[in-house]
Amino acid sequence: MPDISQILCVVDPTADVQPALERAAFVARTTGAELELFICYYNEYLTRDWLFDAPALDTTRNDINAGLEKRLEEMAASLRDSGLTVRTSVLWDRPLHSGIVRHAAAIGADLVFKDTHHHSAVSRALFSNTDWNLIRSCASPLWLVKPGTFPEKPVFIAAIDPMSAHDKPAALDDEILVLASSIAAAAGAEVHAFHAFDPRLAVSAATANAYIPVSLPLDEIAEKMGKQHKQRFDEVAGFHGIDAAHAHLVRGAAHEELPDLARKLDAAVVVMGGVARSRLERLFIGSTAERTLEHLPCDLLIVKPPWFRAEEE
Repeated sequence: MPDISQILCVVDPTADVQPALERAAFVARTTGAELELFICYYNEYLTRDWLFDAPALDTTRNDINAGLEKRLEEMAASLRDSGLTVRTSVLWDRPLHSGIVRHAAAIGADLVFKDTHHHSAVSRALFSNTDWNLIRSCASPLWLVKPGTFPEKPVFIAAIDPMSAHDKPAALDDEILVLASSIAAAAGAEVHAFHAFDPRLAVSAATANAYIPVSLPLDEIAEKMGKQHKQRFDEVAGFHGIDAAHAHLVRGAAHEELPDLARKLDAAVVVMGGVARSRLERLFIGSTAERTLEHLPCDLLIVKPPWFRAEEE
């Protein structure tokens, strides 16, 4: 079970409501972790000495930082009264995602929480550029929180890939399931495992380089693939103590099936992995995963391989 002792919550100084703070406090309370409330702020107009002289710049920046610190301390007061250990910090850094990544690494954050938004018409996540950059570059597990009430008995879905497709390290499935299970155990939550396979992709790959029409037995291929995926999926889920009733092996496209399952189970969090193919591509979670993320109706927790390290900008 991973040791969750340091939680970093990114606070949006422009927002009146802080869903990430509520979620971070919930997890800190259930795991006994320390919580740090953090604002990363930067204003380019306060860094150019042709607009202000140096003393005026320092004074203005100090006043802004003091105001942000005061706001964080006001948020922290009620949390401390409830028994949580809470720190606050303000960092002048840019771009926003890099400042968050650097600070998370500096304090050894075991979890990073940040608000995201969703489009109410289709109840899906709507990620900002900062969110996408964090998904790709944050080495700590990243919990993106959408607005809404968190249930008392939340449901977690661990989306795994036991066939290690897309060059994905098998160990990442273990990281996903261990983290999901540990948080769920502390919170009294359910954990479900999910994996989807699509035989149409196998047929498409097999015929992609053919110069003549090729007819392949799709049903036979689907049956064989289903047996292979079920064997590996059952092995991984069983090893992590996932009950058979909570193990969902689905034939179809992951970007369609995972959001559907999340809605069916009224899931609170989907836990999935980010993988790296090369240094040039940095973190690439895959086109299928990226299509999936925007359509999830719940929070998202992204887990990186143990060896992943963020690149400095």
